[in-house]
Amino acid sequence: MSIFEYNGSAVVAMVGKNCFAIASDRRLGVQLQTIATDFQRVFKVHDKLYIGLSGLATDAQTLYQRLVFRHKLYQLREERDMKPETFASLVSALLYEKRFGPYFCQPVIAGLGDNDEPFICTMDCLGAKELAKDFVVSGTSSESLYGACESMYKPNMEPEELFETVSQALMASVDRDCLAGWGGYVLIVTPTEVQERVVKGRMD
Repeated sequence: MSIFEYNGSAVVAMVGKNCFAIASDRRLGVQLQTIATDFQRVFKVHDKLYIGLSGLATDAQTLYQRLVFRHKLYQLREERDMKPETFASLVSALLYEKRFGPYFCQPVIAGLGDNDEPFICTMDCLGAKELAKDFVVSGTSSESLYGACESMYKPNMEPEELFETVSQALMASVDRDCLAGWGGYVLIVTPTEVQERVVKGRMD
C-alpha cells in the first residue's frame, strides 16, 4: 500500500460562474480501520482562497501550518492577501524544497483572483503544478472522481447547481473507494459569501 493511501482521502475542486466549489470526504482511517468520521481536509487561507490536502493526514496538518505561517508573513510584508496564483507558486516551492524527504500530500488549491475569476490547480508531492479550467481532483478516489466530474461538469454553473454537481460527483466516487467516504464537506465560494455544507453519505 502506498503511503498516500494510508489514511484515505478524496478532494475535488470545481469551477462555476464567478464562483468555485471545493469538497472533501470526512473519513480518517488507518488503512482499512476507520479512526474518525469528521476529519477536515479543506483549509482556509483567506476569505477567497482555500486548500484541500489529500494524502498522509499528519503531513497535511503540518504542511497547512507552514502555509499559514508563510501567508501571515506575506500579509505583514505586503499588507494584502495573496492571489491564488501566487499561493500556488508558494506551495509548489515549499514542496519542491523538501523533494528528498517530501510531504506526502497532494494539494488542491482553489481561489478567486482578479475580477473574481476562479482559479484551481493541483500538484503532486514534489510541487509539479497541474492547472485546469474546469475541475481538479486528488486522493485515493481520484480515478472515480475524474469519471464522475467529467460526466457531470458543465461550464458557467450558478452556485446552487455547482453545489449539487460537486456533491453528487463526490458521493458517487467515494462509494467506489473503501478508503474514503463517511459523508462529505463542501464549500461554495462566491465573491460575496462562503457557504459551508456537510453532506451525509453512506456510513459503511
